[in-house]
Amino acid sequence: MLLVTDELRLLPIANGGAQVETDHVPVVKLFNPVGRATWLLTELDADGDTLFGLCDLGFGFPELGSVSLAELQSVKGPIGIGIERDLSFAARFPLSVYAEAARRGSRITEAERLLRQAAAALEIPTPELPPDRAE
Repeated sequence: MLLVTDELRLLPIANGGAQVETDHVPVVKLFNPVGRATWLLTELDADGDTLFGLCDLGFGFPELGSVSLAELQSVKGPIGIGIERDLSFAARFPLSVYAEAARRGSRITEAERLLRQAAAALEIPTPELPPDRAE
């Protein structure tokens, strides 16, 4: 599977080239289908290879950092399956909220309740969302 399509490259490249530091919304989510690694990526450098975002290798310590697209594309799991792109991923919060929720939960999460709690802790207004079913 093509991890970052030409269409997807446009947003991360624009984010990476921004002159002002901004809390970007993740553009793409990559994951290891036979493991626990997940990446929420916001930026692609002009070199076309260096991605920036929230990286979680599945050891309980997600962190903001850079990763090589070429390296991710070369990964093959124990049965030959590589890293995949989550086709249904649609970010609803800036990267800082995902990072705070991951710090609290020791892994990247899309759990709405945890993301709302992280947004509140960071004093970031939550986007217009349907009411939390847990409330």
